[in-house]
Amino acid sequence: MANVFIIHGTGGHPEENWFPWLKKELETLGYKVFIPQFPTPENQTPEAWFKVFSEYKRYFTPDTILVGHSLGATFALRILEDSAVQIKAAFIVAASIGVLPIRYYETDKPFLAKPFDWDRIRKSSRRIYVFHSEDDPIVSVGNGRELAKNLGVDLILSKNAGHFNAKAGYTRFEKLLELIKEELLD
Repeated sequence: MANVFIIHGTGGHPEENWFPWLKKELETLGYKVFIPQFPTPENQTPEAWFKVFSEYKRYFTPDTILVGHSLGATFALRILEDSAVQIKAAFIVAASIGVLPIRYYETDKPFLAKPFDWDRIRKSSRRIYVFHSEDDPIVSVGNGRELAKNLGVDLILSKNAGHFNAKAGYTRFEKLLELIKEELLD
């Protein structure tokens, strides 16, 4: 049985955007879903976030699906970089990797300070999906393009999706659910 992790971003929490909807949809299918609360924006550092994530380490297995949104997607990349386990799939939504403009660049900088180990990240997940919107007002689309290029995957580019958050109308994320289901059945 697969475990699914959903990682929120800067100033975020488990009850925002499409996270509760996705959790409910996947739990209905019998999967275990975790949406940890990470410290933000105070004490928002990779060290503090890894400390929270370490409480869930036993559920991080080869059958895991990892979903990150915004800075949570950046942190998901750091999880993959640090992982000794190759997971089933990672879904990276509106990730910041340092291509300006990024609205919360100063707050997010601790996660961006060291270069990403793209090779290690690729090896830590059997499949990686990268979502970004052409009109993201928080994390510029250049981040999505560069990320997809560095990972050697296609960019799933959306129009009029903003930052894939509730403000942009994302309280459900059907395309994401569809692709997660495909991975879970694979």
